[in-house]
Amino acid sequence: MKDSYQNYFESMPCFLTVQDREYRIINANKRFEQEFGDYEGRCCYQVYKHRPEKCEDCPVERTFRDGHPHKSEEWVRTKDGKAIAVVVYTTPIYNGGGEIDAVMEMSTDITEQKLLQGQLRESQEKYKLLFEEVPCYISIQDRDLRIVEANRLHREAFGTSYGDKCYKVYKHRDKACFPCIVKETFEDGEIRMHEEVVTSRHNEQMNVLVCTAPIRNAEGEIEKVVEMTADITQIRSLQDKLSAVGLLIGSISHSIKGLLSGLDGGIYLVNSGLKKNDRERIDQGWEMALRNLDRIRSMVMDILYYAKERQPEWEIISVRTLIEDVCTLMTEKARRLNIDFSYEISDGVGKFEADRLSARSLFVNLLENAIDACRVEKTRDSHFVRFEVNGNNADIHFKISDNGIGMSQETREKAFSLFFSSKGAGGTGLGLFIANKIAQTHGGMINIESEPGQGSTFIVKLPRECPVKEEAAGDLPGNSPIE
Repeated sequence: MKDSYQNYFESMPCFLTVQDREYRIINANKRFEQEFGDYEGRCCYQVYKHRPEKCEDCPVERTFRDGHPHKSEEWVRTKDGKAIAVVVYTTPIYNGGGEIDAVMEMSTDITEQKLLQGQLRESQEKYKLLFEEVPCYISIQDRDLRIVEANRLHREAFGTSYGDKCYKVYKHRDKACFPCIVKETFEDGEIRMHEEVVTSRHNEQMNVLVCTAPIRNAEGEIEKVVEMTADITQIRSLQDKLSAVGLLIGSISHSIKGLLSGLDGGIYLVNSGLKKNDRERIDQGWEMALRNLDRIRSMVMDILYYAKERQPEWEIISVRTLIEDVCTLMTEKARRLNIDFSYEISDGVGKFEADRLSARSLFVNLLENAIDACRVEKTRDSHFVRFEVNGNNADIHFKISDNGIGMSQETREKAFSLFFSSKGAGGTGLGLFIANKIAQTHGGMINIESEPGQGSTFIVKLPRECPVKEEAAGDLPGNSPIE
């Protein structure tokens, strides 16, 4: 029977040793001897690790101490210097008195598994790095639409908290979206794409293209869905811009045709007046030509402001110098239309920080709008436009009043919308849109007080200092002001 157990001991497909309390190897199987050589009188750490002292964490020592089996993973070195990874199991051997006399240590070679684990770990780290740094937003969701993992860009953009519902993170809403392509992918395993508008944690709206794909387990069942989201805001903005330019061209084509016809009519009156020496006819034709030229100029400059964007050039500007420059331009136009134009600038109004060309365009557009509102108003015998400027330490207030046609509530609400004009073919719908955009870029705002037939008052509030440069350096319409 003893020989049978010895045969079992020798034929075990692992390294077997028996050690005493001094960690000396008192017996070992042939596989151990083949790999580690002669062990007689030597300690396990001398044979296994080629070191002069016991290992810090020794499973044999723990078994001697508590009498329980223990396990550990170690790297050992053969007699030829080859490194081998082993998983170690220890068990106590008791003598006739019930005391632990020795400990058997069984070490199994797991080098290949360790190498595979290392390769797997490298692959995981590589794909984790790819997952983290890919230039789009990636999240992984479970069947409850909870985000269980997200990459760096996703966390930065949406402040992702693991376990949050995707619709709460993306759209700050309490119910799931409909349709939901993540749910659809869970149902049929198909890859889907959809365009969405989402909101970042900074409350910025983003146009995104979303693609979903299933993640399956070993049995082929869909466990999760990965959602990849690409920011296409700039592309959509460009498309909207191109569409708007196309709409602009279509909307003003009829206006330009009418203005050119009016210009031809004025030239005809001038020419016929010259032939007949009719001074009144000449003046009438010249006035018509100037009026239509002025409208064409205004329309073209509005188009330029809308169609081309540039970075603002901030500088300290004298309020009085800027307003007097604008008012000099407007005075002549108002005189030709028999409109009483006046302006008043408070003493000590001082300076403010702005883009000079854009600020000039802001007030030119508002004043031209007021003059046009008076021009198309036909019930009164006289019309006026008043421009008042005053300020305090923080802001400057610009007030432009007229007794023109006025605006209904609906018109006031749409006044700053692109291409909206209450003057029909007489306007492009760009002037007030551009003025409002310039005011917002400067960190200011425009309020409208108006009633139909009662005239209008535009109140512009601009800060003396420009907004934070990084925020203010966004799109500013215009290429050059009206000269």
